[in-house]
Amino acid sequence: MVQEKVIFYKYQGTGNDFILIDNRENIIKKSDTGLLKKLCDRKFGIGADGIILLENDLEFDFHMFYANADGLEGSMCGNGGRCIVAFARKLGIIIDDAVFSAPDGMHTARITGSTVSLEMKNVTSLKKIENYWLTDTGSPHYVSMVDNLEELDVYSKGLAIRNNALFRKEGINVNFVQREEEAYFVRTFERGVENETLACGTGVTAVAIAMAQQKKETGLYITEIRTLGGLLKVSFEKNKDATFTSIYLEGPAELVFEGHIFI
Repeated sequence: MVQEKVIFYKYQGTGNDFILIDNRENIIKKSDTGLLKKLCDRKFGIGADGIILLENDLEFDFHMFYANADGLEGSMCGNGGRCIVAFARKLGIIIDDAVFSAPDGMHTARITGSTVSLEMKNVTSLKKIENYWLTDTGSPHYVSMVDNLEELDVYSKGLAIRNNALFRKEGINVNFVQREEEAYFVRTFERGVENETLACGTGVTAVAIAMAQQKKETGLYITEIRTLGGLLKVSFEKNKDATFTSIYLEGPAELVFEGHIFI
């Protein structure tokens, strides 16, 4: 059996870690879910929350393909989107600004030092149901406020909600949030990873929007959010028609190491 040597790069954005591969020559088959899952395995592969393939795009700078750690193609990943922008600069595809396509459409981004600001999709629907919110920020999210978040069993509670009859078929990302003096503290159980991650970009975006919805004021909101992996900032315009536009997710995106693996 002939094995092919593939160069990979490991990036992290506030502890959300990803394998990134330059796939402009189609060296990785996106349909090979077994391979993608193995590469993400932390014992038998490289190890990551997900894998991102940078591919050619006829209209934009590049296309972002994203698969979760289970090997299945995922929806938009905010921290992954910031990491692929840093990766594109390393490859010389962009300088400081990027326009690229992703699972949920077109995104723009800007790099300043090691910080990437990524434009997210507009949010036109935010539902309050009992004591939680549901919204889609590129991926579907459940947001619930709690006390004593440091002590919360996020895995057990997140798993139970994710597998609730309402969400089991499509899956949902579950975010628990606690108000702090200067920011919000958020912990997230991610579908596809099927565990808590150190941060979730679309998750903190969903939290920032849900928290703003509780306030009467419209206009510009800038929200700092603390995750187990570090600080993220979400800015957006809250409009009178209950929509949210000009949404930007900002935080670090850093190369951890690079290497090669035989597949």
